[in-house]
Amino acid sequence: MSVLDRFSLSGKRLFITGGSRGLGREMALAIAEAGADVILAGRDQSSLVETAAEIGELGREANYVVGDIGIPEECDKICYQAAKAFGPIDILINNVGGRLIDDPIESQSLEDWQRIIDLNLTSTFLCTKIIGGAMIDQGKGGRIINVASISGMIANRGIGGRSYETSKAAVIQFTRATAADWAQHGIAVNAICPGGFMTAPNQRWAKENPEVIAGFEEQIPMGKFGEPEDLGPLAVYLASDASRYMTGASLVIDGGYTLW
Repeated sequence: MSVLDRFSLSGKRLFITGGSRGLGREMALAIAEAGADVILAGRDQSSLVETAAEIGELGREANYVVGDIGIPEECDKICYQAAKAFGPIDILINNVGGRLIDDPIESQSLEDWQRIIDLNLTSTFLCTKIIGGAMIDQGKGGRIINVASISGMIANRGIGGRSYETSKAAVIQFTRATAADWAQHGIAVNAICPGGFMTAPNQRWAKENPEVIAGFEEQIPMGKFGEPEDLGPLAVYLASDASRYMTGASLVIDGGYTLW
């Protein structure tokens, strides 16, 4: 097998949360281009339809499930529905997440705290339990990629909503623990930790907090924010046989931001 052949995902099937927009969309398209069929999960049907059509243009099968992964009860139903209707699933990307709020610790409500924990962490647990658990039952191994954040390693300057940092740090440790438990089943579990990428939520942050975003960009050694498509090749690597001896890793892709 050649080096490039090890990156092929032909015959594989991906389930990705938040896969119709932003970083999720780029990872879904990249993995489809590498040969996998794709199941998208998200809240917005129009963007799901649009991304599924783009995947179809690459010659791959694309299906989707509409629902809010950030609500545990819905997440549970979505995962079981996808596994039953479109399985077997070989690759899981837990991508959905976000900060959403800017409240300081002393004024953040318990309700908001729990909402962000459920969005970033509980969803990762449930999808891993259900979709990853099915991988164990299939007995053919698999790949799980959790989208964490450099915010799980640092505390960002000038911004509230520390439930985000907390939940992403937990995702990193959950990745390590699951990797240790499931290596015996041939399931590799790794995390991607993005830095600053100009996704739609960050574009909104830039309008509302231009000084915070400008200050962040100034601290990036490579001098600019990343483009969403920069995550695609890394996702293909982690999903493919090219990374077969890697598990429990958290790979930083941040233009060097965390070097300083």
